[in-house]
Formats: sequence, structure tokens, C-alpha cells
Amino acid sequence: MISRPVAYSCLALSMVLVGSYVALSKPLAATFPIFLLAWMRFGIGVLAMPHWLRRGADEPPMTRQTRGLLFLQSFFGNFLFTICMISGVSLTSATSAGVIMASIPACVAVMSWLFLREHIAARTWVAVACAVLGIALFSFAKPAHPELDAAASGKQSLEWLGYTLLVAASICEAAYSVIGKKLTGALGPKRITSLINLWGFALATPFGLYFAWHFDFTAVPGKIWLLLLFYALAACVWTVWLWMTGLKVVPAAQGGVFTVLLPVSAALFGVLVLGEHFTQLQLIAFGIALASVVLATLPSRNGTVASHH
Repeated sequence: MISRPVAYSCLALSMVLVGSYVALSKPLAATFPIFLLAWMRFGIGVLAMPHWLRRGADEPPMTRQTRGLLFLQSFFGNFLFTICMISGVSLTSATSAGVIMASIPACVAVMSWLFLREHIAARTWVAVACAVLGIALFSFAKPAHPELDAAASGKQSLEWLGYTLLVAASICEAAYSVIGKKLTGALGPKRITSLINLWGFALATPFGLYFAWHFDFTAVPGKIWLLLLFYALAACVWTVWLWMTGLKVVPAAQGGVFTVLLPVSAALFGVLVLGEHFTQLQLIAFGIALASVVLATLPSRNGTVASHH
């Protein structure tokens, strides 16, 4: 069994990786058509973890309900999330993704209340309000990146479409978490990960083949292929393994707090690697969005967590 500090490090690294691949999907989306990028991401995932597909000795055979939940988890949490997230980041920025995806724990809490009938503390409703306020403030703030300062109204309407797609991605990720709660009782985490990735690959294949047929792969530089490999392995394998490893030692109530590193990492990668920057009002919006993550995930006095992310 790993020590508590190592477990904390695994959880932190998992969320930092998620934030980094959200940010780094922007240069990838500028190179590949979005459906082709999603298809290749799932394809690399399939090649990386065939050994995770096998049923464990202590696992019961899958029921029809389990199969249905697996499909829904993949459809919302893998396929739609990937399409909405990549499209949203390509139309806006990594810093925008950081602010908007800070709403994920609040979305999880609301969906748990709606679909799982879980009790939600008053503090969590404040978190939901903070998430909405942070996103609204950021959306109305003057763009911080120069190419958008001089943008035409058509470009700004595309930016609004990007914000909407990032909100949709956050809702998809929340659905993934809520459905996952029902699945973990029936299947092991590695098998869930590999099966939903396989479904994602199947869903993306018709679109992927169409765009691959019309795409010039020889024009893609080597560093973009390396970035694609990092993105696919981080999204499909590493982040899940690190998260599950950490949760073996750390209670879920404490683990949720580490989700604050996702939006921070996405925004930092946007600023440090992609050359984006925040205006003062956008920084305030980012602070409010981060407060929503902390409020939604900090354990309460009785040891439970407001959002079981």
C-alpha cells in the first residue's frame, strides 16, 4: 500500500494532467479536424490498454443495465465530452476552458441531486451560484488575447458558441461521474476505463474514417504527433490510473478537493505555454470559479463531501 503523501501526489498529478491536455488540445485542434482527432485519441487508447478489457476473476458477468450504463458513460463522458471540449477550446482559449470547467463539481452535485436523490448541503448551492457567476463574469469580460480584441462580431459569436460548448463539456463530464457511481459497484475501474474508451472509438470511427480519407497526414509536423500521443495517453490511461491509485488510500471526500487543480492547470498552461493572458476582470471571474470548486468539494464536518466527484 502506498503512503498518504504519494497518494496525494497521484491525485494532484492526475488533475494537473487533465488540465494540461485540455489546454494542449488547442494546437491539436488547429491541426486535425475535431472528429479525426477524437478518433485517433480513442484509437491510441485502445492500443494502450487491451489487457484491461479482460473480466476479473471476482467480477460477475455484465447485466443488460450495466451494458447500457457503460454505453451512456462513454457517449456522454468520452465521445460528447471530447467533441465539445476540443471544439470549445478551439473557438475560445485554454484560460476560458479553465474557468468554465471549474463548474464540473457543481454540475456533479446538481446531477446527483436530480438523478441519484442525494442530499445537497446549503454550501453546495452557494458553490453552484459561484460557478454560474464566475462563468457569466468571464464571458462578458473583454477578451484578454490580442487577436480577439480586434475581433469582428462574427468571431465574438463564435466565441459564445465556444463558451456554450465548454459548458456542455462540463455537463457531459458531470454525467460521466454520476453514471460512474452506479457502475463502480459492478465493474473494476480499469475495465470500466477500457470498455468506455472502446465505445468511444466505435462511436467516433465513422466520422474518423471520413475525415481521415480527406486529410493529408504527411503535412503534420513531428512535434504535433508527439503532442497527440501525450494527449491520448494522458486522457485515456494515465489520469484514470493515477486517480484510482490515489483513491485507494485517500477517502473520496478528500480526493474531490484535488479537482481544483484541473482549472488552475488548464489556465496556467494557457498562459505559460500558449501565451494567453487574463484581464483583471477575468482574474476575478477565475477566483470566483475556483471558490466554487473548493466549496463543492471540501469535506464537511461529518466527513462527507458535498460533491462526490
